[in-house]
Amino acid sequence: MTYCVGLRLNKGLVFMSDTRTNAGVDNFSVTKKMFTWDVPGERVITVMTAGNLATTQALVSLLDERSKILAERSPTIMELPTMFQVARLVGATLKEVIIDSNPEGQEAATKFRASVILGGQIKGGSPTLFMIYPEGNFIEITDDSPFFQIGEAKYGKPILVRAFDPDMSFEDTIKLLLVSFDSTIKANLSVGMPLDLQIYAKDSFEVRNMNRIEADDPYFESISSGWGEALRTALTQLPSYKLD
Repeated sequence: MTYCVGLRLNKGLVFMSDTRTNAGVDNFSVTKKMFTWDVPGERVITVMTAGNLATTQALVSLLDERSKILAERSPTIMELPTMFQVARLVGATLKEVIIDSNPEGQEAATKFRASVILGGQIKGGSPTLFMIYPEGNFIEITDDSPFFQIGEAKYGKPILVRAFDPDMSFEDTIKLLLVSFDSTIKANLSVGMPLDLQIYAKDSFEVRNMNRIEADDPYFESISSGWGEALRTALTQLPSYKLD
């Protein structure tokens, strides 16, 4: 399983993904799920993936390979003029990979399902995010739904819904995301450290902050322990139920 989140702030975009993959209850490994392509001063495009590992790796490899052979693979994500068109191309590529992986027909396609969060900015447009489904279709972020999650989303969603504000600073957004991921990791063994973090500042057209947060990171440990204590304190302060 996987947990990835992409948020759109007024200041830009923030991406975070876990790195755990598993092939059984006692067979875990670390695999990168966040990938970025950029042309400094012109575009930054980031993809986060969830689902069948062979499918997601094939998708990323195809996007990367085709971006480097422009003359033979036109158009590519490195030359399309808008993020919407990039989303269409990524969706079509994902659908292509899934179809190629299941010659037995639609029923077998469920084995190769994957979903994608795509985000970034191309000069002339605004920073944006898309959720791309296995069928190749997609939706774009809105003011009413300012973040996307893929993978094991349910445990980390409540804090995002209650606390997210588009005017938040990047620093507070990272704190919010770490609480969301900590809640998910504690509830589901298939989501785990380390976490990959990327910040994109609006109209910068370059990635200045891309970090990996390890399990023993002092700040993450302080967030994890502090959030648990804050919840216990808040619970004791709530009025008790009165029995007859």
